[in-house]
This record gives sequence, structure tokens and C-alpha cells, in this order.
Amino acid sequence: MQSKKPEKIDFNTEYPCPCRRRGRLVPITLTEAFGCDRCQQIFVVEDNGHVLEQLSTTYPYKRAWRWTGGNWHVVHPKLGESYLPIALGIIFVLVIIWLPLALRLANGSSIIAWAMVAVLLAILPALMVWLTYRR
Repeated sequence: MQSKKPEKIDFNTEYPCPCRRRGRLVPITLTEAFGCDRCQQIFVVEDNGHVLEQLSTTYPYKRAWRWTGGNWHVVHPKLGESYLPIALGIIFVLVIIWLPLALRLANGSSIIAWAMVAVLLAILPALMVWLTYRR
């Protein structure tokens, strides 16, 4: 049975690609990096040899993995490095504070317009989070 404890990444060992199941990581000569023979991604070794980080990425945060001896486990970014707290804060302010205030101050005919604006502004952060975390 494989241990769940992260192991140090060895440059003389062949690893499976963390992005694709069929690719293999090949050490890049004279660097502390690996390249996948299938997906052509480049990965660097960080955190004293315990974390494999994807070098070129379109994600707003760097994707990283830890090797546990049999497979890769995703290293999740810190809460402050993601868009989720920002989006939740914006939605909280809009729905809990701004919408009731706008509804109280609005005239009878403009209540629907204020409500639609609040809902649209609440959907924007949710869309931002969805686009960020989709894979």
C-alpha cells in the first residue's frame, strides 16, 4: 500500500505526468525541471524537492502537485491566492447590504430595475469564479 506522505522528487526517477495519465515526465538536462513526453508541459521542482509546479499555465495560480510514491496529489493554493474569497465578498456585499438598501430607497417603478442590476452584479463574480476553476 502506498503512503500518503509526500516524498522528495528524484531527478533520476521516471514519473507519470500529473496532467495526463499516459504521459511520462522526463528530466530536462542541466535544469531542475521535467518535461512531459506527451503534453509538452514543463514542470519545475520547488519546496526543496517536494513540490512539482507547472511552469507555463493559463490558470491565475500555479498548479502544483506532491508525489506520494504512487501518484500525484494536488497542492491547493492558499485561500488568499484564489478568486473565491473575493467573489464571495462581492456577492455578500451586493446581496446582503446593497440590495435591501437599494430596494428601500427606490421608487415603486424602479424596484425591478434595481433588483435586476443587483442580480447581474452578483452573477459577475460567480461567473468569474466558474471561469477560473473550470478545467
